[in-house]
Amino acid sequence: MEKKYIMALDEGTTGVRTIIFDNKGNIVGEATQEFIQIFPTPGWVEHDPMEILQSQIEVTRQAICRAKVAPEEIRAIGITNQRETTVIWDKITGKPIYNAICWQSRQTAEIVEKWIADGLADEIREKTGLVIDAYFSASKIPWILDAVPGARQRAEKGELLFGTIDTWLIWNLTGGKSHTTDYSNASRTMLYNIMKLDWDEELCRKLDIPMAVLPKAIDSDGDFGTTIASLFGAEIPIRGNAGDQQAALFGQACFKPGMAKNTFGTAGVYVMNTGDKPVFKEGLTTTIAWGVDGKVSYALEGVVFISGATIQWLRDELKLIYTAADTEWYGATVPDTGGVYLVPAFVGLCAPYWDMYARGMIIGITRGTTRNHVIRAGLDALAYQTKDIINAVIQDGTIEVAELRVDGGAVKNNLLCQFQSDILGIPVIRPKITEMTALGAAYLAGLGSGLWKSTDEIAEHWAIDKVFKPVMAEEDREDLYFGWQEAVKLTRGWAKRVKTVK
Repeated sequence: MEKKYIMALDEGTTGVRTIIFDNKGNIVGEATQEFIQIFPTPGWVEHDPMEILQSQIEVTRQAICRAKVAPEEIRAIGITNQRETTVIWDKITGKPIYNAICWQSRQTAEIVEKWIADGLADEIREKTGLVIDAYFSASKIPWILDAVPGARQRAEKGELLFGTIDTWLIWNLTGGKSHTTDYSNASRTMLYNIMKLDWDEELCRKLDIPMAVLPKAIDSDGDFGTTIASLFGAEIPIRGNAGDQQAALFGQACFKPGMAKNTFGTAGVYVMNTGDKPVFKEGLTTTIAWGVDGKVSYALEGVVFISGATIQWLRDELKLIYTAADTEWYGATVPDTGGVYLVPAFVGLCAPYWDMYARGMIIGITRGTTRNHVIRAGLDALAYQTKDIINAVIQDGTIEVAELRVDGGAVKNNLLCQFQSDILGIPVIRPKITEMTALGAAYLAGLGSGLWKSTDEIAEHWAIDKVFKPVMAEEDREDLYFGWQEAVKLTRGWAKRVKTVK
């Protein structure tokens, strides 16, 4: 039986998805499912690892049925995942000892403050490429080990395992035979030396993290093991793995240095391929894009904590819309926001501000402000935050950004894409396939399993749906962005200034 399909397991921050692609990169079957967000206290965000695992298995079975393909026809699996989110589990029972601490969570901020006070920020930046922050996995590991009685001692004895969600899935799908991750996910832990391509022993010692819990990091198109036959009806090799944003960069065929994309998912993430040399910019992180065929590519990255999640908040908490797609209709009923700015710093501000204590705000409200103005302000916030990142990329004049490739669920919104082009003053390019995280994981698995022979062959599959060109006057662009910058200033350090805010 010909093995001509690739299956991508896309584990996101709010839900799981499985997509099956044919050898041309076309979608032949998919299934999705949301999972519960756990908020134990303001600023904390956690997930149930067992729910994530079971949900991913269920949607994978559904996708296989909907694609009408035999499991034996699936050549390989590629995995992509919400990065940084941390799971620690029992090596024997396979049960998590605590909830997964989400990348969004602020519960480890005090640990990070101590590390900053200890003078570790520069060393961490130099070795890992990252800005010291509670966002990354490093502070989540000791938090769990110290919160769960006896956990630290068990970890030091080698009885517990750590992983980001990709590692958690791989370990379970292979029946506990593979405790692995890839370079891209390892580089987001704040423990991995991106120059030496290894866990940094000195950092782990200073951060009090037992190295026995860490997984093996390999190429993104490497051999991550084989699934148990009983899960999906056949043993299927796992031959691709990358963090969601690096996978999206790969899916966008940004294979050459200088090529970049912005993903509008739960978070908003701008990633630029910098080739075989790491590039450092103030306010941004330097990371590993992927390891393919034994060669590592680096990336420059800017992350916005709350991007598409802003729209979810308008829908689920404020009840201003019924579906995410409603933002385009309601937003288009007004010519602009009427002077309203919504800064979605719900869990602090990430790049380029790195403020763990900023909190969200809506400002500029008048007696004439309507529901639609607030919805439009929420939509515009996604574009403003992207401009913040790109300004950090170009501010020293060494890099030029001439266009922006976009992906993620939110880019189906024409109003957003046009405003993004207007506020940046450059073309915004939307491809035909916008679920790039899954496609990137599929491409990596296809390369690893030999379905595709090279990145040149993959690049031929990329196709444009629509190009949005700027029509806004420069003066209007400057005035609107100045207002946004002033609004952001008001959110800075709020949770520290006001004792009733956590």
